[in-house]
Amino acid sequence: MPSSISHSDAHRAEVRGLREGALPPGLRQTASNRPGQAQPVPTRDIPAQPWVKIGISVLCAVTLLTSAWEWNARTNLGLHAGDIDDSAQAWAEARRAADSAPVAIVGDSRILFDTDQARFQAMTGVRPVQVSFVGTNSRTLLEHFANDPKFHGLLIVGMADLIYFGPRGIGVGAPAVHNYVKNGKPSQLTGLWIDRWLQNYVAFMDSDYRLSKMVPKLDHGWRKGVDSPYEDVWKISETFPGRQYFMWDQIEAPGYLQAHARHAWNGFKAPPIPRSIADKVIVRSAEAVRRIRARGGDVIFVRPPSAPQLRVNEDREIPRALGWDRLLAAIPAKGIHADDLPQAQNLVIPEWSHLSRKCATVFTDAYVRRLVQLTNRLKLRADAPPPLSRADCVPQRIASL
Repeated sequence: MPSSISHSDAHRAEVRGLREGALPPGLRQTASNRPGQAQPVPTRDIPAQPWVKIGISVLCAVTLLTSAWEWNARTNLGLHAGDIDDSAQAWAEARRAADSAPVAIVGDSRILFDTDQARFQAMTGVRPVQVSFVGTNSRTLLEHFANDPKFHGLLIVGMADLIYFGPRGIGVGAPAVHNYVKNGKPSQLTGLWIDRWLQNYVAFMDSDYRLSKMVPKLDHGWRKGVDSPYEDVWKISETFPGRQYFMWDQIEAPGYLQAHARHAWNGFKAPPIPRSIADKVIVRSAEAVRRIRARGGDVIFVRPPSAPQLRVNEDREIPRALGWDRLLAAIPAKGIHADDLPQAQNLVIPEWSHLSRKCATVFTDAYVRRLVQLTNRLKLRADAPPPLSRADCVPQRIASL
């Protein structure tokens, strides 16, 4: 008995001085050790470790791997810092700004890629708000603005005929347009601003080159019966502040990516658009323009160029006389067609649907000079830059062909 008491005292002496609930190193009590007692949460001493050295090692490893990832993005993938991802939140931000803007642009990706906002501003003193959205029907965007009593400015409506007169709905931009009022919450705006700041310094954050998107691209139709990612549209543009889109230089250069971009359009092959559907589109467009004009705004249409490889199918499916000409006559409205601009002929369209970066500036210069002749809402500045021509964007080796 004395010996057992001595052992108990020794045990208590051993744990004396430890914080309450703590156990000697290596000892972990369980409920079976304390029958009928309230069970405190057991604690265990954290073994001594060289935490500073571990932290430094982890920091060095993360820095090394991140640097390697960034090097690969810039060197092997051709990505650039400052290429800022577009998003529904960014579109909503531009849409809100358009309510008080003197000039806003709506449309599909052609007017989005083919308008140089800086050139527009240098010529007129006005920087347009870009509210276009890739893969989106500009007619539904026109109607969207017609339903907004706040807008009183000039609306430039870019047109890709097959989308504008086609029977399909709004297109890719539907979620952004339908939910743009909700896409302005503080948490969304904070995320948007942080994302923009980071992408000004790092290139690997490009959303088109996330691992989740790159892995499926490895499938070139190997799985029979499954749609190949090779049929999808991949990255073809870069985006800068103000939703300024330009053609990605990797697409301008001949090679695998340019060939894929051309393949993805599938020649814009589609069944001819019936006259009855074109008639309905014209009626709806006329009503939208009427409503904008009724509150002091105005609308001008712009048809950017497309390459012969696509134009042959576009003209077969909706000829200019059936679509564009009848639209302007029925509204009535003013319009600027690329075919009617001498400076916009035979420009470089690398993947057949959107102009090269330099040629987008030439096209902007050409259509803005025509624009100021069609409306008194814009004037050409006295110090506007001199006119551009095809020679300002077409490489000499191509121009000589």
